[in-house]
Amino acid sequence: MNQASNGVAETSGPELQMHETHKLRQKIDRRTARIGVVGLGYVGLPLAVEFADTGFHTTGIDLSTERVQQLNGGINYNEDLSDQQVQHVVEKGLLQAVDDYSISRELDVFFVCVPTPVTAHKDPDTSYIEAATQSIAEHLRPGQLIILKSTTYPGTTEEVVRPILEEAAQEEGLTLGRDFFLAFSPERIDPGNQQFTTANTPVVVGGMTPACTELATLAMGQVVADVHTVSSPKVAEMEKLLENIFRSVNIALVNELAQLCDRIGDVSMWEVVEAAATKPFGFMPFYPGPGLGGHCIPIDPHYLSWVARKYNFETSFITLAARVNEAMPFYVVDAVVRAISHQPVRLSDAKVLVLGVAFKKNVDDTRHSPAHTVVKLLRDQGVETIRYSDPHVSSFQAESPHEDAIPVERVEVTEEVLAEHDVAVVLTDHDAFPYQRIAKHAPAIVDARNALEHIPHNRDKIYLLGGGDF
Repeated sequence: MNQASNGVAETSGPELQMHETHKLRQKIDRRTARIGVVGLGYVGLPLAVEFADTGFHTTGIDLSTERVQQLNGGINYNEDLSDQQVQHVVEKGLLQAVDDYSISRELDVFFVCVPTPVTAHKDPDTSYIEAATQSIAEHLRPGQLIILKSTTYPGTTEEVVRPILEEAAQEEGLTLGRDFFLAFSPERIDPGNQQFTTANTPVVVGGMTPACTELATLAMGQVVADVHTVSSPKVAEMEKLLENIFRSVNIALVNELAQLCDRIGDVSMWEVVEAAATKPFGFMPFYPGPGLGGHCIPIDPHYLSWVARKYNFETSFITLAARVNEAMPFYVVDAVVRAISHQPVRLSDAKVLVLGVAFKKNVDDTRHSPAHTVVKLLRDQGVETIRYSDPHVSSFQAESPHEDAIPVERVEVTEEVLAEHDVAVVLTDHDAFPYQRIAKHAPAIVDARNALEHIPHNRDKIYLLGGGDF
């Protein structure tokens, strides 16, 4: 076989001008492309199931052998998916899971959905992205598309992922944008949201080259009806940070105003927001709470602040908002301590019941949940007996950097359990909680979510965050 002047091997017959772009486009259009999803967590698994349900042979790659065994057995571990969805695609042979990358060379499209935490100094930790990319690069071949979906800082796709792939590509004589393809398309999963799912939430795509953008758009369009393209991965990466920081800043605003309402007294921030929300334009309601949780919103301001410093720029406004939100668990704990002070018990002998340790209602995700900080702070204040109840979380231990985790006993919300605790603190307003029972039998309640708003209760024993009496 001769070598063409551009270094690409010549072919004969109808494939003479059939570049890898056209080949991969045809595979995606015909749904013969093999899909790989790296990371089978709250982002990766729903995406893998969508592709499999659409008819694509899909392989999930996850280093957790337990997850892989569960999935291959048709066992669903994601609350946003039905057991039937997972069982259906597994039984049809459209979805399988593996715990290594040996199958990678057989795959055509990769979606990288791995964690992107921060370090102890709140700098970006791209080690999971780097490891996944390196593993893919070891099996790189012509005609493969890699789409990074993990939330990260602007420049990650170009400055972290691209060099790893191109180093491997040079050994194979492959060129980005012609022989293999790279793009960024941020995840937009909202755990617990039954209205907007992977299938009906619009997505953004930005590729390294026009061909990369085209193929990534085509691939995402197989499972998502609305795909919006942007000029580069950096734009898509920044767009994702804007989404989450928008929420962080607005939540910080109402959290600060909630504290002011408590200082003023007799002014409920919840009533204020409800009244403002009657305006049909120019206002979007956000609500106070005990702090932010989940993977993205608490993390993303620090990602942007880190990249801003590289350009000698300080994101003062965004950083301040993050600090306001990070201080809310301290504010809640102060209220718990005040509530205990009104009980005939010493702080060291007090019993506190934490209601909800997931970071938001109706999910089982405890990552960066305010409960971690609240439990730790209560223990630091001298409260020895801290228990929790959460219908979605079967076990919990409070974790913090550089300190040992604190195991927390799980209990059910019975009349007896409520009565034996001096204070119950509502951190997560799960629908499944028996709020009437809580309002009736808990001696004192710190309500950080306004969960008891529609439940008849004795206001003298309720401390509502932002209610003017916290």
